[in-house]
Amino acid sequence: MKGKKGFPKFKKHCRSVEYKTSGWKLSPNRKAVTFRDGKNIGTLKLKGTYDLNYYGIKQIKRVRLVRRADGYYAQFAIDVKVRVEPNLTGKMVGLDLGLKFFVADNEGNTEPCPQFYRKSQKQLNRANRQKSKKFVKGAKPQSKNYHKARNRYARKHLGVSRQRKEYCQRVAYSVIQSNDLVAYEDLNVKGLVRNRHLAKSISDAGWSTFRQWLEYFGFKYGKVTIAVPPHNTSQNCSKCGQKVKKSLSTRTHVCPHCGFVEDRDVNAAINILKLALSTAGHAGTYAWGDLPSWAIGAILSFNGELVNQESPHL
Repeated sequence: MKGKKGFPKFKKHCRSVEYKTSGWKLSPNRKAVTFRDGKNIGTLKLKGTYDLNYYGIKQIKRVRLVRRADGYYAQFAIDVKVRVEPNLTGKMVGLDLGLKFFVADNEGNTEPCPQFYRKSQKQLNRANRQKSKKFVKGAKPQSKNYHKARNRYARKHLGVSRQRKEYCQRVAYSVIQSNDLVAYEDLNVKGLVRNRHLAKSISDAGWSTFRQWLEYFGFKYGKVTIAVPPHNTSQNCSKCGQKVKKSLSTRTHVCPHCGFVEDRDVNAAINILKLALSTAGHAGTYAWGDLPSWAIGAILSFNGELVNQESPHL
């Protein structure tokens, strides 16, 4: 091969570093971890409520150091059995994600959209202005006051992100515990945020985060989660099936063919559940090669044995 050869170059400003089963060692009481890879990290004290004494050393497959705005975190990837015995309820639900309501189901129940970013926008803008005032163009490095202001701004964004994650996790857990089958839209969020009029609201809603937790809890508690195509779920009438065109500002579905009147989001949730029931049993949640990070090793084959990815029978 022609060209210059040598060692690979990594990014200088990296926010995480991952170790496999070597390069680190836990203390006897599992309250500290020592890194022995020659990078002079040394021994770090572990804070938190998780008790690592419950797991064996061989169960720990990865150790990752992650830098956040409020400090450094040690993440331990542990090989444990995630699935628990399902507690069946005999219920099914279709969910429609939106901006007026965070989620609306086929029975008319709704969850409000919390809008964590918009509620904190004034504080975020103020912190951003304070950061910009301390920035000196051309100065290398920037002053300590600038980095303090930058860290304050980053911590506020981190707080908003954690609020959104906790809300999505709580709603997803409640939905999974209350139903045996959960149907939802297979939304292309990356494409939707290209709309400059709705990008901020869509990003603030956290649809992708909600779907990740919904699929994780569905896998853990043995419940069926089905993503259906979102095409015309809001336009079609859930009673007669006729297409009734309506703009985003029209919030009530009124069918001129059969006279069915319902909230726009509830009508869409009914259509989503019907689509899921028509595909249940032969269309699973995931396609091959499109597994979330938590499912790697949990759903994939063990010792070369293929695993069926179809939805479990109801």
